Amino acid sequence: MSETSCGFVAVIGPPNAGKSTLSNALVGQKVSIVTQKAQTTRMRLRAVVMHQAAQIILVDTPGIFAPKQRLDRAMVNEAWQGVEDADMILLVLDAARPLDAESEAILDNLENTTKPVALVLNKVDTLAKEDLLARVHELNLRANFTDTFLVSALTGDGLDVLIGSVAQNMPAGPWHYPEDQAADVPSALLAAEITREKMFLRLHQELPYALTVETDKWKRGKDGSIRIEQTVFVARDSQKAIVLGKGGQSIKEIGAQSRLELEEAFGCRVHLFIFVKVRKNWQEDPERYRVLGLDYGA
Repeated sequence: MSETSCGFVAVIGPPNAGKSTLSNALVGQKVSIVTQKAQTTRMRLRAVVMHQAAQIILVDTPGIFAPKQRLDRAMVNEAWQGVEDADMILLVLDAARPLDAESEAILDNLENTTKPVALVLNKVDTLAKEDLLARVHELNLRANFTDTFLVSALTGDGLDVLIGSVAQNMPAGPWHYPEDQAADVPSALLAAEITREKMFLRLHQELPYALTVETDKWKRGKDGSIRIEQTVFVARDSQKAIVLGKGGQSIKEIGAQSRLELEEAFGCRVHLFIFVKVRKNWQEDPERYRVLGLDYGA
């Protein structure tokens, strides 16, 4: 047996660059929630990828943007903390999106790191070849990347080359996780994230950013099924009414969609109960940050 290697790889970038989609594609199953809305990911999630004798621990981080509120600052701090703890950094950028202030700020901050930084241009299937080559040239003039990878997390193009190269850069050492473990996310937290994803997909405008989901109870029955009780915290009564929907229809549909995915994720029947509560200024409540694993004082 060849010598094993294991390392942490921070997956960073601006919102909506496709970081979570990339992590899920590399693992081969869903470990991070994905929506079309920016700033879906709120915390660091560890996904485990096996490649021959290498174990690669992908640290999927929140999108990095200019923070305006306490929760924003905590999310951005979490992303940069992932960089500090990593052996290698993958900067994921949308190939079709011109450099903006968010991307420029990330590149400026990365100039101070001694960690190897590889550029991952995602969504390359959306760009003509000549435009893509020009983009690669522009970005490599802007920063000193160790490698540049052209991928489509959606179609899988370029992922084999990416993961093979990353595996070669992992430091020698024992694996941190069992070979068949796909992620290091507590089940109760994953369940809450799945429900929050369904709310992002169902609810419109800014409401998804004004709520958080927590798993309060998790009990396995004698028949092998799981009873899960969750609370959705919103800031105002008007938000609660929208989450519930007319006659409770909205929360029923969200619950049904979440339950189906939870059953698939945990391989058993799930009894899901969702409660909606108004907690004014929950984004200023230290306990909500503790549950999410975020730094309230960031």
